[in-house]
Amino acid sequence: MPELPEVETVMRGLQAVLEGERIAWAETRRDGMRFLFPPRLAERLRGRRVLGFRRRAKYILIRLEGGESLLIHLGMSGRMVARREGEPAQPRQGKQGAFSDARGHNAPPEAHEHLAFGTDGGWHIGFVDPRRFGSVDLVATEAEEQHKLLAGLGPEPLGPDITPSWLSAALAGKRTPIKAALLDQRVIAGLGNIYVNEALHMSGISPRRLAQTIAGKRAEKLVIAIRTVLAAAIEAGGTSLRDHVQPGGEIGYFVQRLSVYGRTSEPCLTCATPIKELRQSGRASFYCPSCQR
Repeated sequence: MPELPEVETVMRGLQAVLEGERIAWAETRRDGMRFLFPPRLAERLRGRRVLGFRRRAKYILIRLEGGESLLIHLGMSGRMVARREGEPAQPRQGKQGAFSDARGHNAPPEAHEHLAFGTDGGWHIGFVDPRRFGSVDLVATEAEEQHKLLAGLGPEPLGPDITPSWLSAALAGKRTPIKAALLDQRVIAGLGNIYVNEALHMSGISPRRLAQTIAGKRAEKLVIAIRTVLAAAIEAGGTSLRDHVQPGGEIGYFVQRLSVYGRTSEPCLTCATPIKELRQSGRASFYCPSCQR
């Protein structure tokens, strides 16, 4: 599933080509994906100018003229495609990560393109999702935070609210492993499995450690690690393991900088101890038994 850096990267790619553009045409090619599309979606998009963009957790909000926002969630395998209308098929293949099978292209025609729209400036935008776990909705811009998918989300990990003292208070009394607590979107919104593994390694904290024990210096190190890992991943365009590609077709290169994720039995980059893997709440955790306590 695309995590915060991948969603941020996709949003920025769309913003670069869409902001200020007017939607000239739109069409839906099925009734919906994970959820039904809102009524008359294509009709409601046509003629509207794109005013701005916002990311909330793993959701993209495209703010439109007329007071509504297009809310997009990429699901497990969804991606946004941006290409010039009439552009010939030109696969844009980037250097693949060690265990990536991302195709790295945006060449037409796209299979599984369930929503498509074009702009006066000649851009074609498509939502491609083979597994159809993604979703699209329209929400009043002034009521974005009240949408059922956004209400109840915790603060943004890169925002000013995430401080060591706030994190200590948020985790106080939680007898769950810190790994599970950080993946709880009600605690911090947008963190996913890849980057929680990486942040815990950078901060020297075991994924098994109880959340309620994260205080003082541990909380300080963890906050710094979360911010550092996410910022580096965004700068690298995210992590392309399977499906993630940027709107223009480029893959994300953070896969080349992963310290523990997917590196079972390989040497820790800090101390050379073999990386171990365990299952927690149905997800894989990767950690160094020497560096992380």
